[in-house]
Amino acid sequence: MSADLKLPELGFGAAQLGNLYRPTPPETAQAAVDAAWEEGVRYFDTAPHYGIGLSEERLGAALAARPRDEYLLSTKVGRLLMPGPGTGDDMAHGFAVPDSRRRVWDMSADGVRRSLEESLERMGLDRIDIAYLHDPEEGPTQQAFDDALPALERLREEGVIRAFGVGSKDPVALDRALRTADVDVLMMSGRYTLLDRRAQDDLLPDCVDRGVQVVAVSVFNSGILARPTPADNALFEYEQASSELLERARAMAVLATENGVELPDLAVRFPLRHPAIACVVLGMRTPEHVRQNAARMRVSIPERIWQAIDEL
Repeated sequence: MSADLKLPELGFGAAQLGNLYRPTPPETAQAAVDAAWEEGVRYFDTAPHYGIGLSEERLGAALAARPRDEYLLSTKVGRLLMPGPGTGDDMAHGFAVPDSRRRVWDMSADGVRRSLEESLERMGLDRIDIAYLHDPEEGPTQQAFDDALPALERLREEGVIRAFGVGSKDPVALDRALRTADVDVLMMSGRYTLLDRRAQDDLLPDCVDRGVQVVAVSVFNSGILARPTPADNALFEYEQASSELLERARAMAVLATENGVELPDLAVRFPLRHPAIACVVLGMRTPEHVRQNAARMRVSIPERIWQAIDEL
């Protein structure tokens, strides 16, 4: 990644601005971005997928008055937005928005360029900094690696974007991108957390060796790590957490409390212990979420807690 493109430890994830799971009022979306700016957050991430374009529209509007050179912005390619039926909603994909638009997979070179152009139009901005190929394992995977990633590399060479990479929850897809393309950064969902460390043996060491930065997202693993004490019905990777996972999470929660911190404090700080991980992006819906997340990122965690966590 370009030496002048330094990722901060905390980034603003804008999926909630696209009405993830439930509506976010427009004024709340604006207030959340304003609060993030006040807290010093200068990296914002969105995608066409989030709210079928609503997240990009709201984020662009919320940042419109901010100096463009003072923050980093990323969005994603791989899905184009087309006119939808307009007869229902998008809750099948998790977003409380009308289905007036629909997603269409397109990981061709032309599709990548068109996606970026349309994202800029929705956001009303003149450029983005980082473009991620979004979920290549879920779409036309071969086209993703044959066409989309080379197209993103050309766009970087042309100066249209400053950096590119892949965003995915699949370590296999991330590893393939690392080995087949000159990526700058990977956005990894949920694969180096307190409860899921499957990326630590191969993917993350390879990123260190190749000088590729990693952005960690979904650090709460769908909710089990988001509260000081995990609830009986806590989710792990969008499904009911097993009794074994609940037991481990609750043991970590007790350990945190005994040392004057909370389980979510550990969850947001843990990924940054690895030298490959430069940034944690957290979803933020309200100003209160923003301030809480910023405060958690500032909590100092004694090394003895990490040692005890590793023993668990």
